[in-house]
Amino acid sequence: MKLRVGITGQNGFIGYHAVQQLRLFPEKYEIIPFKKEYFNDPAGLQQFVKSCDAIIHLAAMNRGDEKDVYATNVSLVKKLIAAMGTAGAAPHILFSSSTQETRGNLYGNSKKEGAELFAAWAEKNHAVFSHFVIPNVFGPFSRPYYNTVVATFCHQLTHNETPRVDVDAAMNLIYVGDLAKEFIAHLHDETSAVISPQPVAEISVSGLLAKLEEFKTWYFEKGMIPALPTRFDVDLFNTFRSFANDIIPIYPELHTDPRGAFVEVMKEMTGGQTSFSTTVPGITRGNHYHLRKIERFCVVKGKALIRTRRVGTDIVNEYEVNGGKPACIDMPIYYTHNITNIGDEELLTIFWINELFDPNDPDTYYEVV
Repeated sequence: MKLRVGITGQNGFIGYHAVQQLRLFPEKYEIIPFKKEYFNDPAGLQQFVKSCDAIIHLAAMNRGDEKDVYATNVSLVKKLIAAMGTAGAAPHILFSSSTQETRGNLYGNSKKEGAELFAAWAEKNHAVFSHFVIPNVFGPFSRPYYNTVVATFCHQLTHNETPRVDVDAAMNLIYVGDLAKEFIAHLHDETSAVISPQPVAEISVSGLLAKLEEFKTWYFEKGMIPALPTRFDVDLFNTFRSFANDIIPIYPELHTDPRGAFVEVMKEMTGGQTSFSTTVPGITRGNHYHLRKIERFCVVKGKALIRTRRVGTDIVNEYEVNGGKPACIDMPIYYTHNITNIGDEELLTIFWINELFDPNDPDTYYEVV
């Protein structure tokens, strides 16, 4: 029997990633839709909590007037508790708190008080309460000037703005994909607990900016994939790439002489593999996406249509490319993609990916563009 999971704030930064991770296991989980309007609709909120076996409570206000942040976050918790009381529901609650809950600021206090309210409710109703104390979260599709300084710096560096370090503090960072997996790993817990997900890295604000500026230099100015020696580097680079305005072709220089042509498809400071495929006219390859892999396509012979779509959206990007003017198309994570031979001759495509293929961990998920 499927576990029915509701996510408040499912359209937010962390919520988006939690939904996408749950979608990978349709045989185990049913995602109960949530609308933010439910918090002002008692009947709708009651129906929502009755429909859930577990609720991941992510909805919160992170920025703004401190008093409004505090009042809003505590109010959302109280509304959930009231709805569960009226509906006679006692789902497992997984609460997204913060390491700031011990720092005395109003945002941290709102999280601390929310956790206390949920803990008291769970004890009274013999329910399970998972209290997640979470460090700074970063990852693709986060909001600049709101979610995290990582998002702000990435946005500024990809939009011709100049980042500035105001306070050079040390930060513990956790990747949003890892956090989503933590939530899923604890969905079936049978006892209440405080859970402290481990950060993937500790870095200063200035150190973070220096690393992102290096990414910009290598990727946008030199056209090369930078050295990515650690898992954190890969996650941070994928986050950085997600802030480009769009997936645009990169046109490498075409060197020609009487013998033919030579094109440097990929210059990289990291490991991985390069391969190629041939495709007969009318055939489509792909229709899948990745959660961590960095991948580049380059058509060197024939005519192709490359299509991409960010999972969870219906906006499709289309790029018509041909071997006469080779173009490199990079595939961001969470973008399902395919390639179709739209010409009359055999299509020859070179593929580069930053890691060797592992059949036990392919990081390849089927979804039609």
